[in-house]
Amino acid sequence: MRGNLRVLGIESTAHTFSASVVGEREGVITNAKDVYLPPEGSGIHPAEAADHHLSVAARVVREALDEAGAQGLDDVDAVAYSMGPGLGPCLRVGAVTARALSLASGKPLVAVNHAVGHIELGCLLTGARAPLVLLISGGHTMVLAHSNGVWRVLGETLDLTLGQLLDQIGRHVGFASPCGRRIEEAAARSSRYLRLPYTVKGNDVSFSGVLTAAKRLVDGGAPPEDVFYSVQETAFAITTEVTERALAFTGARELLVVGGVAANRRLSEMLRKMAERHEASVMVVPPQFSGDCGAQIAWTGLLAYRAGESLAGVAESVVRQSWRLDTVRTPWRA
Repeated sequence: MRGNLRVLGIESTAHTFSASVVGEREGVITNAKDVYLPPEGSGIHPAEAADHHLSVAARVVREALDEAGAQGLDDVDAVAYSMGPGLGPCLRVGAVTARALSLASGKPLVAVNHAVGHIELGCLLTGARAPLVLLISGGHTMVLAHSNGVWRVLGETLDLTLGQLLDQIGRHVGFASPCGRRIEEAAARSSRYLRLPYTVKGNDVSFSGVLTAAKRLVDGGAPPEDVFYSVQETAFAITTEVTERALAFTGARELLVVGGVAANRRLSEMLRKMAERHEASVMVVPPQFSGDCGAQIAWTGLLAYRAGESLAGVAESVVRQSWRLDTVRTPWRA
């Protein structure tokens, strides 16, 4: 390995196709992306999202390399891709792209768990060293702490993720996924709380009751902004409660918030007020990197490659639609 490693990362788990170049010394150098946008009122159609990714893959990869000043793949040491978890058709586009780049250049392939990528990029960008992690996105709602080489789950959703809750109530009123930003904007115009179910089981959470009750309110004529405000206040309070319990249990002094829903300012406000009581700092990934991006794959791929975790060959470059992050070895943190 040379002194300053550079890795190209490919992300394609859901609606985003992204490519990024990161450096061992520079951190994130480029982060190019193109996002599939479904029709209003619709969610992600896996086959359509995969077709989108196929149509933009070559351009996005070239953009990432060009912006990094790279002379093709000769200036990178490895190619990383998101092996999972995610939507099968979308994951396969990223895997095939990475496989082709590896075969054409002779560069080693590194498989990355998408969720671990969110965490490691968050640590890089915020400076978090030993945090309690709140991972909140369309695919995950988990509270995690690292122990003995693996991220351990201290609490998680039993049904919907926080991102799915926001997307599904948004689609119910006609928004297109992802709906988080539009819901946040609408909720900011209300302060009228409508009672919704509040479900915490041990240190796990449940949002299905919130969604069902919120849909009934909308169908019954309640103003959408009041419903959105109430959904946020309820779901975020639930999330903050279980996070506080884990923070007290671990004694952590850093709370790292990552994933697409980390961009929500109301949630960050609630978490900061809670963390102050425990003399802990809240470190939120910058909004431009909270959603899915190639940078999370490239940086985690660099850490894994430096720790000797590359694949033996392209035959191993499969995809895993279901791949829990608490089964992923992280030798760079052991």
